[in-house]
Amino acid sequence: MRYQRITALFAACAITLCSCLGCSSKRDQVYTDTLFDTVVNIRIYDAADESVLKGCEDLCKKYDAMFSKTSESSEIAKINQAGGAPVEVSDETIKLIEKGIYYSEMSGGAFDITIGSVSDLWDFKAETPAVPDAAAIASAVSHVNYKNIQIRDNTVRLLDPYAKIDVGAIAKGYIADRVRDYLEEEGVRSAMIDLGGNIIAMGTKPDGSDYNIGIQKPFDESGTPITSVKVSDKSIVTSGIYQRYFEQNDKIYHHILDPATGSPCENNLYSVTIITDSSLTADALSTTCFLLGYEKGMNLINQLDNVDAVFITNDNKLHYSKNFQHKQ
Repeated sequence: MRYQRITALFAACAITLCSCLGCSSKRDQVYTDTLFDTVVNIRIYDAADESVLKGCEDLCKKYDAMFSKTSESSEIAKINQAGGAPVEVSDETIKLIEKGIYYSEMSGGAFDITIGSVSDLWDFKAETPAVPDAAAIASAVSHVNYKNIQIRDNTVRLLDPYAKIDVGAIAKGYIADRVRDYLEEEGVRSAMIDLGGNIIAMGTKPDGSDYNIGIQKPFDESGTPITSVKVSDKSIVTSGIYQRYFEQNDKIYHHILDPATGSPCENNLYSVTIITDSSLTADALSTTCFLLGYEKGMNLINQLDNVDAVFITNDNKLHYSKNFQHKQ
């Protein structure tokens, strides 16, 4: 068995941004941490008070505590542990869950925010990851149905007491958007927000040019980009099977789970990268389009305004959405 865990875009982006920006200015302020089960890196290029960077840290830690599925004190965990009883939560948790329901409906259930009962079975961080028992998977799948989420004002109730919400596919995007909003309110115009590959390029580089963001070559452990895209004031997010996976009996088991089967999604895709204004939108659509597959996923993107995509199929070919604007 071989195990590999790669954070989406992180290594590739670090290499590409370094080559594009040259030596970072001494005035750059950087916040680095490990939250949301990934690496957080926020770099402010504008002159800003140190309190601004501390504000970014406070925001990230606030949301980590609020949205974590594993921390028993988080609002998501309280909903999942309530056994079907109503739970009062914050406005922001309501907004996040409503977004999850929206993308669940948009995809016809291909994406489902109640995948938690299934994702609990798959431990990709274990020292020796293993495929869960088939009967356990089948049982968990029977509790996946976003229609069992009932929202009344600030109260959330799971009509199926064994259902579980998992906001892993949208939370980092939501948080990245909130960090950007905060930085804009503080007068910051040039910054790079990277929440484990959920990237927001605020404004332009210090020299006024676009950022050049790498898209990692699938299964390349060196983090070498297969291509790169030029962006300013955009978010870019990738979902791929090479980000978190293990191999067993010569088969790859990755972290993008199909709500219909409870197992890793099987299609001809290696990854989907979305570029748009909102990191939450990019986060949700990258997973949704992967689950829909190449044809349905690309068709969805081509119907949306101000959303671009790069699909990488399992022959390592790049496929760009119809009106793609960000090539080098």
